[in-house]
Amino acid sequence: MDGVTVWFTGLLSSGKTTLARALAARLRLERVNVEVLDGDAVRASLSCDLGFSRPDRDENVRRVGYVANLLSRNGVVVLCALVSPYRAARDEVRAAHAGRFFEVYVATPLAVCWERDVKGLYARHQAGTLTGLTGADDPYEPPLAAEVVVPAHEQAPEESVELVWGKLTNR
Repeated sequence: MDGVTVWFTGLLSSGKTTLARALAARLRLERVNVEVLDGDAVRASLSCDLGFSRPDRDENVRRVGYVANLLSRNGVVVLCALVSPYRAARDEVRAAHAGRFFEVYVATPLAVCWERDVKGLYARHQAGTLTGLTGADDPYEPPLAAEVVVPAHEQAPEESVELVWGKLTNR
């Protein structure tokens, strides 16, 4: 498989990281060079100087996109799992990839994400101790033409991986 950036976008607790890690395992079985760039890990290292304003969120997406572009043009399949809430920033990264960008919209409804609340952020927002939460009081702009839309709330992670795998290998 040639280098490509697979960009998982969706709300907090939608299943992006779970899906990216499971797809990475599948790719490794096929002996594909793969790297996962997870939003939380990137925030703790590459983007630790950024907050959560719109300009900072866009800069975070640009930074991850830059690293992903370097890796993918050198034959690595890069799996990026970031909320990346703003369409324009994602489209900017897509344009820089010269055809090596594959967007996966993990389309889990907000109500399901609130129930999952993996990091407790929705609870903090509801308690009034957190503002600017994507999907609550900050917008999330879904992709208009993602290469694949994953209804992660309606299927097992294995089914979601197979859906992405099928579309990715037939691109």
